[in-house]
Order: sequence, then structure tokens, then C-alpha cells
Amino acid sequence: MASRKSRIILIETSASLCSVALAEEGREIAYRESSDGRQHAALTAPFVKEVLDEAGLKVADCSAVAVSAGPGSYTGLRVGSSTAKGLCFGAGIPLISLSTPDIIVSKALAGGLVPAGCSAIVPMIDARRMEVYSAVYSPAGERLTEIAPVVVDSESFADLEGTVLFVGDGALKCREVLDRPGFVFEEVFADAASMAPLAFKKLEAREYENTAYFEPFYLKDFVATVSRKKLF
Repeated sequence: MASRKSRIILIETSASLCSVALAEEGREIAYRESSDGRQHAALTAPFVKEVLDEAGLKVADCSAVAVSAGPGSYTGLRVGSSTAKGLCFGAGIPLISLSTPDIIVSKALAGGLVPAGCSAIVPMIDARRMEVYSAVYSPAGERLTEIAPVVVDSESFADLEGTVLFVGDGALKCREVLDRPGFVFEEVFADAASMAPLAFKKLEAREYENTAYFEPFYLKDFVATVSRKKLF
């Protein structure tokens, strides 16, 4: 008997981009997206049906559902989480969650956006005004700090030296405030297709969430402080 192929439904609704993908053996085979941030609740479930129909599959033919866990939009995260949990309960398959900053960094690495000699990668998820959700990663994509809310000012990330890549949907708004030699800014949106490598790694390791008790990572509180701890 032929072995069952590994397929994952991928859902990313943490920000303005609503996207759903279907990946088979780590390769995207169907994808849908909308940049209308007001339509997540109306589009996420239909997008799931469309990618499955395109591949001629049902939810039960998949090995897992992976959802972007945030931080990000409260409403978007609720929509993605509830959709993913419903699919998992209905088909009896496991739930995988992925950190949204991890997805952004993975996409930047895969897209060749990391400049030569880069000393750190800093994903920035837009919150409001000059606020972002952020963390510091190594040039290879290893997370070095906890994901935290940051009110960006001229002293933010003062501990970082050399060439630093700021990437995400909140990066460009911080470019003028963080105008320093070596700081590079790229606007990148997390999307469902970029979740595939991370999701399949967790599938192979059987790193699943408790579907009944899983909650997204909202991280809503902001405190305007400047870190004095050296990272490198």
C-alpha cells in the first residue's frame, strides 16, 4: 500500500492579508489571498474550501491544519484560530501553531532579502501609531529574544550593531525614526504559503497544540522602555 502523502492546510489571518494555502510534502499546491482586512471572517472558510476543491481533496485527507498564532490583529487571530480548530475537530486531525514573526523571518530568508554581512533580523508586525510587535533573530533565523511589544523611538534597538534587517508590515513606518547606518528595511507580509516549511517541520516532530485549549498569542500591552541589555 502506498504511503499517505503529508498535506497541511495553512491559515494566515494575523494582519490585513488574509491567506489560505494547501501544501503537499512541503510544497504549495493551492493558494488564495485577499488584502481586504475587513473580510477575514467572510473569506477564510471559503478560501479553505476553494484550495481543497482545487486539489480534489477533503479536510480528512490532510495530515494537519496550521495556523498563524500571532501576535497581530485580535479579530484576525480569532477568525484564523476558530476556523483552524473547527477543521481539526471535524476531521480529527492535529493543530499546529506558528509564530507570526517566525513566518516573516522564514519568508525573508527564503526570498533572499537578508543582506550580506547581516548581524540580526528584526521582524516588525504593525500594531498602531509607532508601535510594533517584534523580536531579534540571528541571520540564520534563530530567535534570540522573546517576542514583545515595542513603542519605536530614536533609541529603540540601540544595542544592535552592524547590518540589521528590519522586515515585516511595520518595518517601513519605522525607517525614518531608526535612520542609522547599516539598518535595512523591507516590507514583507506574512502569508499562508510561507508557513509551509515551518509547518512541515513541526508535523515531522509531532509538535501539536491541544486543540480544545489553544488560544492565539495576542500580546496587546505596550510599555515604552529602552533595553540596556547587550544582545551581541
